[in-house]
Amino acid sequence: MAARMARRAARICDLAGSGFRTSKTCGNLRRYCSVHGSPETTPLTQPLAGLPKPVYATSTEHTHDTQVTTLSNGLKVTSQNKFGQFCTLGVFVDAGSRYEVSYKNGVSHFLEKLAFMSSSKYESRDHIMQELEKYGGIVDSQASRDTMVYAMSVESSGLETGISVLADAVLHPNLSPEEIDLAAQIIQFELESLRLRPDPEPLLTEMIHSAAYTDNTLGLPRFCPKENTKLIDRTEILNFMHNYYDPSRMVVAGVGMEHEDLVKMVQKHFLTTKPVWESDFDASLSKGVDHSISQYCGGIVTEDRDMANIAPGTPIPELAHIIVAMESCGHKEDDFIPFAVLNMMMGGGGSFSAGGPGKGMYTRLYLNVLNRFHWMYSATAMHHSYEDSGIFCIHASANPTMLKDLVEIIVKEFVNMTGRVEPMELRRAKTQLKSMLMMNLESRPIVFEDVGRQVLAMGHRKQPEEFCELIDRVTEEDIIRVANRMLRLKPSIAAMGDLRKLPDYDDIQSGLASKNGRLPRRFSLFRN
Repeated sequence: MAARMARRAARICDLAGSGFRTSKTCGNLRRYCSVHGSPETTPLTQPLAGLPKPVYATSTEHTHDTQVTTLSNGLKVTSQNKFGQFCTLGVFVDAGSRYEVSYKNGVSHFLEKLAFMSSSKYESRDHIMQELEKYGGIVDSQASRDTMVYAMSVESSGLETGISVLADAVLHPNLSPEEIDLAAQIIQFELESLRLRPDPEPLLTEMIHSAAYTDNTLGLPRFCPKENTKLIDRTEILNFMHNYYDPSRMVVAGVGMEHEDLVKMVQKHFLTTKPVWESDFDASLSKGVDHSISQYCGGIVTEDRDMANIAPGTPIPELAHIIVAMESCGHKEDDFIPFAVLNMMMGGGGSFSAGGPGKGMYTRLYLNVLNRFHWMYSATAMHHSYEDSGIFCIHASANPTMLKDLVEIIVKEFVNMTGRVEPMELRRAKTQLKSMLMMNLESRPIVFEDVGRQVLAMGHRKQPEEFCELIDRVTEEDIIRVANRMLRLKPSIAAMGDLRKLPDYDDIQSGLASKNGRLPRRFSLFRN
């Protein structure tokens, strides 16, 4: 042991003599490198010799405000710079299923499936993906009731290639017969898949819009009817694009690049050639642009359907689904913000949802409905808002035998919206709405969609801080006022499943018009 300690002491002396300092603390030896100095001779405020000089971040006056430029042909270009290696860009078109009143329903759905296929520069979708994969690029397209979106994300160094692909996909698609047949097959498969889903929400959303806006604008089908998949051809598609893909109805949006660079590239790729509908379409066949304003009608659409075996092998029970909706407002109106707060205040979800207060466990549909009625499977508030109208909905589901009780409970919740609003629940709903807004805007694709949709609808973008200020201004009186506004009109009803216990439409309307929300009592000598 003594010999080992002696050898260790000798080694320490050798190290000390060769330029290393040692210190002993609590029996542990520490060594300091003294090649470029020692802790005593080099203060922490001075850089060490032989190392590169550090580069420190400096504060600048550069902001990330949304910029908008209108080009000579009316096309708007908007962007917002955002730190990151990738950028997101796309084209928003003021087109969609609401404008198909003069066309075969389903044209927008076809355009969604035909996006980023072959074009004048690219032989196929595979060719496009080969070009973009050099920059880690992905593409997507989406058709809604009032907007067509062509989008992609690429590495910032591939911005020029991305703009080239985007311009060719929007302005010069080939729309070959083979591609149209393929799109029809994809749509047919999608329609069949929707029928087999355990959650029928997409179909119920279609039904509630049909009930609210019967045969006009927002009530036209978002999904192509099965019978139309064989009827829509290239001429019909080009006719639609000729009328609605006008530069004045389009916005090129980007997030994660310099605005000047985006404007130059858009001018180069979007303005130098004529689109396919100007060269390959006879303008004399044009059906024109529909400027109709949505007309809320109210009504009921039902589908009596056996859903007992909709999801075999899963714990999902047989359910009857219903949506009760009232007209709200468009997103350009001042009441849009109070309706958004009301939507958060109602909240809801599934009976087996996990989470705490941040997941909405203190919302009205949880406290008053899901926590009180064990047989209720789900109850959720939704708000669909468009340029000129909107609908405020509550979607609920339960066992078909409880359908009448379910409807009465939902009707009572609508009526109770016009009653007292507790300060705590209002403050919680506003805080949750602001939190959701700000957290969503941390995602680059969501910022992209927000920028594009706002500029397309209003020509400019409101900053999130402005929305937060508007949310803070919402009062109890605002909530009661917009709730009373809803209840003045006829309700819209969509229901699916075993509907033998569904109350009559007139009874539901009477319940919404009453002070307590109770449906009329009807007595019968025979049990239903």
